[in-house]
This record gives sequence, C-alpha cells and structure tokens, in this order.
Amino acid sequence: MTQAVVVLAAGVGTRMKSSKPKVLHEVAGAPMLCHVVRTAKTLSPTRIVVVVGPQSDVIRHRLGDFNLEVEFATQQQPRGTADAVAAARTHLHGFTGRLIVLFGDTPLVRPQTLTRLADAGDDKADIRVLGFHSENPQGYGRLVIDEDGEVVRIVENRDADPETEKIQFCNSGVIAGDSELIFGLIEDVTADNSANEYYLTDIIEIARSRNLRCAAIVCGETEALGVNDQADRAAAEAGFQSQTRAHAIANGVDLPDAEQVYFSFDTELAPNATIEPFVVFGPGVEVESGAHVRSFSHLEGCVIRSGASVGPHARIRPGSVIENGARVGNFVEVKQSRIGYGAKASHLSYIGDADIGDGANIGAGTITCNYDGKGKHRTVIGKRAFLGSDTILVAPVTVGESAMTAAGSVITSDVPAESLAVARKRQSIIKGFAQRYFGRIDRLSGK
Repeated sequence: MTQAVVVLAAGVGTRMKSSKPKVLHEVAGAPMLCHVVRTAKTLSPTRIVVVVGPQSDVIRHRLGDFNLEVEFATQQQPRGTADAVAAARTHLHGFTGRLIVLFGDTPLVRPQTLTRLADAGDDKADIRVLGFHSENPQGYGRLVIDEDGEVVRIVENRDADPETEKIQFCNSGVIAGDSELIFGLIEDVTADNSANEYYLTDIIEIARSRNLRCAAIVCGETEALGVNDQADRAAAEAGFQSQTRAHAIANGVDLPDAEQVYFSFDTELAPNATIEPFVVFGPGVEVESGAHVRSFSHLEGCVIRSGASVGPHARIRPGSVIENGARVGNFVEVKQSRIGYGAKASHLSYIGDADIGDGANIGAGTITCNYDGKGKHRTVIGKRAFLGSDTILVAPVTVGESAMTAAGSVITSDVPAESLAVARKRQSIIKGFAQRYFGRIDRLSGK
C-alpha cells in the first residue's frame, strides 16, 4: 500500500523559553524535526508534508541545510492537532493510501516501530495509534481500552477525570490509517473541550461510533517522549544516546565505557571499531572496522579508515580522512586534510588543508600555516617524508617524497625529493650575557 506522512510542526513551544521554533531545538546535533523526517523516510512514503505555522521560513531553511526534501503546509491559526492535519489535505489531493501522522517534537520513534504501525496485521484495524505504558503518566493523554483490547477513546490529560487519570497506558500522538478515512473523520471533530481546540485524538471516538476498529501498537516510553521544555529536550538527548549506544554494541562496536561516548544523529560505526570513553562525535563521522578512537577526542565531518588510530585528545575536523594504519596522536588537530596510509602525526601538531603522503612522519609541534588572511592554501607532504619537530610549513608549499626538514625550520619554498631543508638561523653564543642580564634585574629590583 502506498503511504504518505504528515508531520505536525506548527507549535510555538513557549515552554522552551526560546525564540527558536520548538521543533528546531537539537538532539544529537540535529533539530528534532530532522530526526522525525529521517525516520519517516525509512518508510519510503510517496509524500511527506510538514505542517508549519505562518512564521515558517526558518524551519524551511533548516531542513534544507540537512538536504531533507519535503512539502510544507501552513496552519494559519493554532487551533489544535486535527486542524493541523486538515491543513495538509490540499497537498495530498488525489492521494489514496495509508496516512501516518507524526509529531515534530517526538524525535525518538524508531523506524522499526513505524513499520509495525504501518503494516497491516491481524488486528484488522481501521486506525492504529501508538501507545506506551508509563508509571508516571501525568501530562499524557490516556488510551481507554475495552475488554477486547481495542481503543475506544483517547482522553487528553487536562480533560481526564480522576478515574481516567489512573490509566497508565498513554498516547504518543502517532496515528495511522486510510487517508480518506482520517480526513473524513476530522471533518466531524469539534472544539468542545477545555482548550477549545480541535483534537486529532477525537477521531477515535468518532470512528467507534461508526463501528470502525481502532487498535494500539505498543512502544517503549523513551521512544514516545514528547519534548515540551528544556528538561524534556535533555531527556530526549539522553534517550537518543542510550538507544544509539545499545545499537552500536549490538552491531559489534567495542565501547569499553559506553556511557561516556556521545554520538551525533548520523554517526556511522562499523563492527570491530573501538571507541574509548569521553569521545564526542559531531555530525558526519564514519569510523571503519578495526579503527581505534582513543579517549577525549572530538571528531566531526571525517572518515577514519580501517586500522587507523586517533587520539587521545585529538581533534579531527570536517573534510579530513585518516587512512588505513595512520596514527594521529595526542593534541593533534587535523582539518580538511588527508593523512596517508601508515603516516604518523603523533604529538602537538596542527595539520590544515594538507595532503600527507603514505608513510610520512610529522614531528611534534609541526604547523601548516594554511591561511594568509584572505584565502586558504594547501600543503603537500610526499610519501615517506620526515618532518623534524617544530617545522612550520608556510603554504602553498610541497615537501617531496623521502625529503626531510630540520627541527625548528620555517619552510617557505618547495623541498625536492630526498633532500634536507634547513631553514633557521645559525646558533650563536654571547658569553657572559646571562650573568650580566640577571645581575641588572637584581640591581633594579633592589636585591
């Protein structure tokens, strides 16, 4: 069956105490809305419509930053979730198939859960809702179930009587059903409630009045977490990290202390990669099998090839590739550079806009001076080159294959292959200078 997804993202989110739209607050380096859209795309829907409020430009631009192509519908006034879904109807004109309604502030629903919700099962249900059990259900709508296990109605928390408040089976907000059926049911929704809003949840009771069947699909409470304030966002971050760590371990990643590793929304770790504690992944990192990332390292926008070692205390910035068997050691920063096969940069160096050849050795304290105040320039280090400690390379410059630089050299011109470059002033000795210098200081200080 063809599928379409509507994502509700029009809420202002005043409880976040921020001028930023609620759905753009980030979890694991990406706006919550991006998480929801990425998950929706795993269903391969024919259409994804994001419903936003009138001031939606910033949301449109932010999704564009993540290359997430969707359609946008506008809810002109905040009149409730049923009205928001109705705002997407014109965009789905002519669509026939299953409609799934998601929420832009519920970022942790897993693809597997959506698949269970969407797939036709033995329940023969006309509408499915996603529910979860909670020992502390305060704030959530309750799913009222009959003796046959079917959902008879959903009661919003603010409208619940004392008996309904005791129910611990809660509503996530996610609903699936035939698109024409859902839009037809919405037409009969009224705003007869304490908030004077049109609740999407009311379609369940309307459907039951028409002898339609409504079933609940159960997920974990963490998945269903809806974010309303900064405390919820922090909880969502913790939930995402917990889910991702468990997934990595299940797929064979070695995490000696998993609780101290922090992932981005798109981190890719291959089986048999080792990630030590206190490593932070920014967006766009791929770590191949057999690679080793040591403690206190920060990686973003880079690839760590099989057998490579990074850290401890390393920073690998966007556009960098650390090739097979290469070593990037403590307090080394790499930016927009390739570290070749088996090459080593073991200590206290900055490598920016550079190509480091296979087997090259970068001495401690080496710096590539890649920026002249207006533009960036590249440094090329040939295969098996050996750079002495404290070499400063003023780009653009090339050091040839198997060439060397003397420690403390400032290299401003190309170094031919198999040559030694010495670019420092010859040491001179001024006898007695230190004695005279410190004696003068003592006299001035009255000692």
